[in-house]
Amino acid sequence: MPITRRRVLATLTGAAAAIGVPSIWMTYMKTYDGPASDHFDGLHFFDPDGSPPKSLGEVLRWQFGGGRKRAVWPEWAPSPHADTPPPRVEGDKVRFCFVGHASWLIQTAGLNILVDPVWSMRASPFSFAGPKRHNDPGIAFDKLPKIDVVLVSHGHYDHLDVATLSKLNAAFGPRVITPLGNDVTMRASDAAIKAEAFDWHQRVELGGSLAVTLVPTRHWSARGLFDRNKALWASFVLETPAGKLYIVCDSGYGDGRHFRRVAEAHGPLRLAILPIGAYEPRWFMQDQHMNPEDAVKALADCGAAQALAHHHGTFQLTDEAIDAPATALGEALDAAKVPREKFVALKPGQVFEI
Repeated sequence: MPITRRRVLATLTGAAAAIGVPSIWMTYMKTYDGPASDHFDGLHFFDPDGSPPKSLGEVLRWQFGGGRKRAVWPEWAPSPHADTPPPRVEGDKVRFCFVGHASWLIQTAGLNILVDPVWSMRASPFSFAGPKRHNDPGIAFDKLPKIDVVLVSHGHYDHLDVATLSKLNAAFGPRVITPLGNDVTMRASDAAIKAEAFDWHQRVELGGSLAVTLVPTRHWSARGLFDRNKALWASFVLETPAGKLYIVCDSGYGDGRHFRRVAEAHGPLRLAILPIGAYEPRWFMQDQHMNPEDAVKALADCGAAQALAHHHGTFQLTDEAIDAPATALGEALDAAKVPREKFVALKPGQVFEI
């Protein structure tokens, strides 16, 4: 296929939605304004132990360079599962429902918590371009229980979906806990969203026996042309009656220090939710997304007793096949001599309980 101006524009639109490559149409975004710190220089956030995002030239090399092998996903790959959650889960039980991609419903101690909720058809700023869903959310929106809290990890379109946040706010009015700067994005779209922004290492009481701490993760953020790394990104450690849950929505592996530091500061961890998809080609993706082999190493580093996989099988953001992450996860667990039941890849609508 020849490289045309229209094809380049379409490619950048999809990349902006999927991995945060700035969209050429979104030329202005309100951004965070706050004091400098060891990971904020007064204008941009940075990870002292991470890597900068890829350049536009590297994006074009990936998209249009010779030898690219992009798997073809089926147009529609429905999950055989669909969940109707209970209104509440009390006591020390934790109920997880995998909604799809990086979206979860976590129910425990009488509270209902959504993580990175995306119910939109596209992970994109546009209705006509960008990655489309290949299956429905594992919970129909009208089957959701009353949502008390939403955790949003960062600003990339497959994680921060303002249309879904607005719909949740209209239906339930939940608290939205997010890293610094993402509250600006949310309120610029819908001033009614109850966004609360926090820095790395801040602990937030959620009510009852629950609290969440934002922790560093190896990633980055952007939504527009001029806002690269002007909002923060984070993982979450959620304290529950059943133990601490480590929720990693997007992360590269690096040398594993981010995961070991969480183990040291917050362990022991009862369960980790770890990403396993959107990883090919490795030369481009390895600094921002783990592959299954990396995820198995991350599980060992953080020391969680159990893991659940996500960030796969719903939006085609990168080049691997739709089923490649789940298959490779089993192979990586076997190679590391870790029982497969210790790190489970659910399908949308499936439920796991501890």
